[in-house]
Amino acid sequence: MSPSPLLARPPAPSSPSTYPSLPPRRCAPAVASAALRVAPATASRAPFSRLVTKRNFAASDIREDYSTPIDVVADIVVLGGSGFVGSAICKAAVSKGIEVVSLSRSGRPSYSDPWVDQVTWLAGDVFYARWDEVLVGATAVVSTLGGFGNEEQMKRINGEANVTAVDAAKEFGIPKFILISVHDYNLPSFLLNSGYFTGKRKAESEVLSKYPTSGVVLRPGFIYGKRKVDGFEIPLDVVGQPLEKLLSSVENFTKPLSSLPASDLLLAPPVSVDDVAYAVINGVIDDSFFGVFTIEQIKEAAAKVRV
Repeated sequence: MSPSPLLARPPAPSSPSTYPSLPPRRCAPAVASAALRVAPATASRAPFSRLVTKRNFAASDIREDYSTPIDVVADIVVLGGSGFVGSAICKAAVSKGIEVVSLSRSGRPSYSDPWVDQVTWLAGDVFYARWDEVLVGATAVVSTLGGFGNEEQMKRINGEANVTAVDAAKEFGIPKFILISVHDYNLPSFLLNSGYFTGKRKAESEVLSKYPTSGVVLRPGFIYGKRKVDGFEIPLDVVGQPLEKLLSSVENFTKPLSSLPASDLLLAPPVSVDDVAYAVINGVIDDSFFGVFTIEQIKEAAAKVRV
């Protein structure tokens, strides 16, 4: 089935002059998509100055009527924003007065928490996204893309999808890219050659290559929190939180074992999804925060912006 005309990327211009000059940082994007939901104006709580852009958009294969002007403002674009980690990032950003656009296959999540209404939700696929509309005016892109499957599937979603997003962000002049990657657990090299890890490392290389002085790579281990799936809440924190406290308390005793192959499968402390989210927010607002960050560094970064 051919992609929707909303998601098909337009052909590359014949010369760089085809694109208008990019707006300054902290300005607002014009965004439209099949699952667009417009975030209400929240100027009173927003710490950044923003420009609201109006855009007319209509399509024959869309149920909703978007032929009227749409007001959209955003500071960051979160890829996979309706997922477990992505939704925590969106929630944390909203709490800090940062305007958010989420792009994911499912669009708006099924649950109705108050912060959900403050996010602009787009349904789409990164391989067919109209980046010129999704990214215009954003100051940072945050990718939570990743998953499991067979070797080719893992290379595609963990690697190629993120590389596509990094390249698009760079092409459209986005100042910062933040990638949620994964801790390597001190695994032997033959295990790190799986599609999951090779995909993640390929994405990391692209971020650090295209954004050498502003790219952020977070490498958490097991991420815990309350995960919502099909209307049910899975309390991963019931296991993760006590385990994190336990491993942190005995860290001085277990540290000599950390050099053993695969030792971190047992010794790497879990990370709260909120810590990952606030570490991302720190990366968004702090221009001196870039590079690769370990589990402990993620927690330290989160502590700087937590309330």
